[in-house]
Amino acid sequence: MERSLAEELERLGRMLLQFYRAGNLLYRQSIAGRRPEWVARWLDLGKPRELIELQRSAVFKNDTPRVIRPDILLTEEGLKITELDSVPGGIGLTAWLNEVYTAPGLNAGEIIGGAEGMLRGFASLFGTARNIHIIVSDEAATYRPEMAWLSERLNGTGKPIFKVQPPGFDAFSGGDAVFRFFELFDLANVPCAKKLFDAALERTVAVTPPPKPALEEKMLLALLWNGNLRDFWRQELGESFFERLKRIVPYTWLLDPAPLPPHGAIPELNLTDWRQLKALSQRDRNVILKISGFSEKAWGARGVFPGSDLPAEEWAAAVDQAIAGFSESPFILQRFEKPKIVEGQQWFDFQQGAAVAMSGRVRLCPYYFVAGPWDRARPQLGGVLATIVPADKKIVHGMQDAILAPCAV
Repeated sequence: MERSLAEELERLGRMLLQFYRAGNLLYRQSIAGRRPEWVARWLDLGKPRELIELQRSAVFKNDTPRVIRPDILLTEEGLKITELDSVPGGIGLTAWLNEVYTAPGLNAGEIIGGAEGMLRGFASLFGTARNIHIIVSDEAATYRPEMAWLSERLNGTGKPIFKVQPPGFDAFSGGDAVFRFFELFDLANVPCAKKLFDAALERTVAVTPPPKPALEEKMLLALLWNGNLRDFWRQELGESFFERLKRIVPYTWLLDPAPLPPHGAIPELNLTDWRQLKALSQRDRNVILKISGFSEKAWGARGVFPGSDLPAEEWAAAVDQAIAGFSESPFILQRFEKPKIVEGQQWFDFQQGAAVAMSGRVRLCPYYFVAGPWDRARPQLGGVLATIVPADKKIVHGMQDAILAPCAV
């Protein structure tokens, strides 16, 4: 990539950290009655009472995710952030790719983060903890090998302190730190979760990302676009960050089925009822429907419904599902941003024994690591993973056929 794009990605980390902090503050002020009550009500939809109480604990008051990974599409208009992931896969994979592509003689360019950027970034999250336990759920088992590789690299020849653990592991002790590689909707399948969070409440064990489901909802992007919160975002983000985020985050709505007054209309869409989405022609459905969070379908491509690709019946069924499930599993609607075609990418065909050129569409996943006390923490870019799918694909998500490569200047 061009150096200007790499520098833009470098600057993005600070803005996204500020967005998380502002979202955290918005939720807390909503609870306290200083911001609209519907903010916390929306963000708490479908969550069990004990998890809501946990995220409201004073222990986690200022905690935000220590790893920030946006999904960024390369479009003709520039970068477009479609999602933020605070429990991301790919940390070990990107670290391995960075190491491989910086091998002597490979001449792959100036790899962003270098050979050790991902390793240093991840290790920096845990301060002086005696042991760091990476607890991986069975649902996230696909990522266990990459985290095992990461731990092996970080431990080196010294005393092992990074350890990948199964979901039943509960032998952590005071002074340990835990990287939570499991989703909060999946706690019933993570036997150690209660003991872990109890230890975190007692401040004997540090946990990241914090158990705050409000910060793992895609609807935070819808709240960014909500006109009733414009003054809040301006104040907490600053004018420059606020305007920049609106340029790179596609317009996003929350599908709240509450009836509008007779003179009311949904911004940008000019609809008066969400059910009217079903009547839009395929040509006018330049939007994507997504489950917001706290669902086994909220990651990968399982809960994503592209309006322009689905037949009318399937699209109508998806809209009905979103409306009916609002109180338990809310959906967002996001304007579709089409990735541009990038030429000159290559993959190695082992049958032919040669590199093959491919035109493709690109998603960038930069990994930002936030170390140190919350009030002095600064995000560091450890590396950038590019996913490139064939040009005939519209969605760069959940594809079996794709190039995975580290980004270089």
